[in-house]
Amino acid sequence: MTLWHGRFADGPADELLAFTESLSFDRRLAPDDLAGSRAHVAMLARVGVLTDEERDEVLHALDRVESELVEKKFEFVPSDEDIHTAIERRVTELAGDAGAKLHTGRSRNDQVATALRRFFRREGTLVATHVHRLQEVLLASAHSAEDVYLPGYTHLQRAQPVLLAHHFLAHFWAFARDVERWRDAIVRADVSPLGAGALAGSSLPLDPDSTAAELGFARRFDNSLDAVSDRDFVAEALFVAALTQVHLSRLGEEVVLWTSEEFGFLRLADAYSTGSSMLPQKKNPDIAELARGKAGRLIGDLTGFLATLKGLPLAYNRDLQEDKEPLFDALDQCRLALGAMAGLLATAEVVPARMQAAADGQHAAAVDLAEWLVQRGVPFRDAHARVGALVRQSAERGVPLDEMVLTEPDLGPEALALLEPGAAVRRRTTPGGAGPGSVEEQFVKARARLDEQARWLQLPA
Repeated sequence: MTLWHGRFADGPADELLAFTESLSFDRRLAPDDLAGSRAHVAMLARVGVLTDEERDEVLHALDRVESELVEKKFEFVPSDEDIHTAIERRVTELAGDAGAKLHTGRSRNDQVATALRRFFRREGTLVATHVHRLQEVLLASAHSAEDVYLPGYTHLQRAQPVLLAHHFLAHFWAFARDVERWRDAIVRADVSPLGAGALAGSSLPLDPDSTAAELGFARRFDNSLDAVSDRDFVAEALFVAALTQVHLSRLGEEVVLWTSEEFGFLRLADAYSTGSSMLPQKKNPDIAELARGKAGRLIGDLTGFLATLKGLPLAYNRDLQEDKEPLFDALDQCRLALGAMAGLLATAEVVPARMQAAADGQHAAAVDLAEWLVQRGVPFRDAHARVGALVRQSAERGVPLDEMVLTEPDLGPEALALLEPGAAVRRRTTPGGAGPGSVEEQFVKARARLDEQARWLQLPA
């Protein structure tokens, strides 16, 4: 029997039930639906719609349903369209007439929206916790790098040497912004729709403020039409998950490059690598590749759901059932990717000799030569052109750059020190730059950021 059987003379077609059901994926909302139902029933008793005896009967039935679900003894029936229908049906079986009053003053529209918001507050915070843990690994890796340096790249061409710690911290700050975005999204989702009904509220003396407080929401809805139709929080969660995954993808791309024999900057632990079914010598960075590949999947979750939302009139439309699968998928995949990448980086071995050999090419200090001339009064554009000409001549004639510098009148022996291994990275002194002093400042700021995040996430000190 459906929740809406009274209006119809005939029962639903099998094809309708098969196409419209969501129980196959929304049953994970059971804890949130049960919490919402308990708060709703308690409120109905407070305002006099239910007696205390009826309230207790329904609450006892909800406890029984919870036990059956946890112990996997709950028996679903074909008419259970979704987890919300299934729970109400079973409560009514257990509590009789009192159970039939569970849905008083409530619609599945506000019921589902409440459960989904509650779910996202919890699961979104869990994903943010995993981002935080990856940042801890990146910060630890940066500390362990000490004075190791490598080429910094633009256009995937060697540009300037940078400290490896600076490189790890660049990823750290990107993920720090992700944590802030998760926090902002959760704050905006922290609104209870319960009490909005189907779209217009109720003539019963409901108290949505009390149910919001009991469910731990920061506030209740302001507009009932908006409350049941708003899925901005889902779209925003999908965006934050997609961007977090894009940052994982970028990190994963570097792991793929760095672990190749051509780069040789990084070695992965066996536990976080895979092999080949055919080639005995292979050691593959599958975690990094999947982190990269799943970015497309999460971008698809976001764009697909935005397309679902774009043409919907107020208020509730069944299209909104399509909010759950992309949200569940994005949160699950992002969380798994974060955990796997954290493990990969925590156990990886840096190869300093390969990194520094790649960074010690004399051409990488070209800008230092130009800045050396600038400090002696040469306009930067002229200095840039003169050093660029030296680099070109060095490449065309096959003469080492240091020999060209030695014979250049405005450079000479004094400028040769700029081409020494490691000299260029030590010369970076601007705040936020890749040199030792600014990296030390970043360590302090990064630790402070992690501590602030831990307080929000309520993690142990």
